[in-house]
Amino acid sequence: MILLVKIKKNEIKSLSPTNSSVVHLPSLQLYWDCGSSSFIVCAGFDGVEIHGAHGYLIEQFLKDEVNDRTDQYGGSIENRCRFALEIVEATANEIGAHRVGIRLSPFANYNESGDSNPEALGLYMAESLNKYGILYCHMVEPRMKTAGEKCDTPHSLLPMRKAFSGTFLVAGGYGREDGNKAVAEGYADLVVYGRIFLANPDLPKRFELDAPLNKYNRDTFYTPDPVVGYTDYPFLETAS
Repeated sequence: MILLVKIKKNEIKSLSPTNSSVVHLPSLQLYWDCGSSSFIVCAGFDGVEIHGAHGYLIEQFLKDEVNDRTDQYGGSIENRCRFALEIVEATANEIGAHRVGIRLSPFANYNESGDSNPEALGLYMAESLNKYGILYCHMVEPRMKTAGEKCDTPHSLLPMRKAFSGTFLVAGGYGREDGNKAVAEGYADLVVYGRIFLANPDLPKRFELDAPLNKYNRDTFYTPDPVVGYTDYPFLETAS
């Protein structure tokens, strides 16, 4: 499982990543289950969302375009999903399934982590998650294939929504009207907002009033400034 790291600035020499051995995988899983328990108990959170999306570690196991393992964690769809499902099970056992959710992006290709059959992958995960009775499954829309804007696609999350027996969340390029429509038509139980919520700290109020939205500035999304692009977007009262 090797990702091609592209560094645009300042050439940095580093060792190529290698597959984790089966012996080391249980220690990686501890980051989720024991860590989740500590966060909830010590910080008072209601639950945790396992990040199984966007090319990070868990998704690198899920996707066949990056997972080149030949052991029980690679090859077949069952094997590639094993690591993610083991983390779900361990976390649910540690803090209670009613406090656990997971985010997945089967159709995305973030960090070069794509899959040859994303619909089958998403459907398998949705069906498999039912075994653990977790609170929700949160999936990213197929139209959000990369970090850019929405793209046209024939795919849909509806098969996954039908397969998962718990609360189903969707995210990816939604606005006020299509978000309400998705819930009203039973496409999802909840709609998640990210970028426009970042730019509109009073987003629920703006939706309620059908007020205009602040435009987000993508250039500030991943910068370390504690204010710019983080806490400087105006509220409705300030804007008016």
